[in-house]
Amino acid sequence: MAEPVALGAHVDQDDPIAEALARDASVAQFFLGDPQSWKAPKLAYAGGAEVLKGVAEEAGVQLFVHAPYVMNVASSNNRIRIPSRKLLQQTLTLAAQIGAKGVIVHGGHVTADEDPQLGFDNWRKAIDGLTIDVPLLIENTAGGANAMARKLERIDQLWSTIEGSANADRVGFCLDTCHAHAGGEELVGLVERVKAITGRIDLVHANDSRDAFDSGADRHTNFGSGQCDPEGLVEVVRVAGAPVVVETPGGVSGQSDDLAWLRERL
Repeated sequence: MAEPVALGAHVDQDDPIAEALARDASVAQFFLGDPQSWKAPKLAYAGGAEVLKGVAEEAGVQLFVHAPYVMNVASSNNRIRIPSRKLLQQTLTLAAQIGAKGVIVHGGHVTADEDPQLGFDNWRKAIDGLTIDVPLLIENTAGGANAMARKLERIDQLWSTIEGSANADRVGFCLDTCHAHAGGEELVGLVERVKAITGRIDLVHANDSRDAFDSGADRHTNFGSGQCDPEGLVEVVRVAGAPVVVETPGGVSGQSDDLAWLRERL
């Protein structure tokens, strides 16, 4: 019997299907290459893109790609913004070839002394110029005083700026529970508040937080050992209506325990 919510994990990129099956999961998220590098994305899976796409479909595993952390398309710095756009396009193109359901990218930031509208406008320009063959999912972030997607009011400003783009319907939202908690957003009722802004949640990153509410610290931990409200965490997973990925430590064992923790409570 199919699960009411598709559950999975962020896994090693060499064989994401085997990694998902080892966790009894139907969703696999992974990187295409080094997440801390500006190098062009590269598929680690030995069989190639078409084979991975076919094997995933046969196994019933949804694939999601997380874009490199170095990207910041909001930046006013040409040496960051322009390579970020290029790398994001390369990532979207390769993700489409493997049949991924989406590419997740962090919202980015501008410097403390800059008008945040500059960052929102840079996002709009980036989206206008991209070929988006798989949904581009902007993820809320935990820290940064001048972040584009930490607080709901900033996410509202971002969405208002990009909704005029011809590509706006290809842009979705990834809601991270650790980031929301550490960013100062209560988890109870959060799905409704986010959907009132974005109209959609395409993926949930279900993570507990090592650090306190509104700490700004992006430190994931396993369920029950962190400081996220467990009721709020389960509520997000239950009502978002989206696939769920745990990005928690401990490999197969730790993530399998976290998926079991969620299944018990759903």
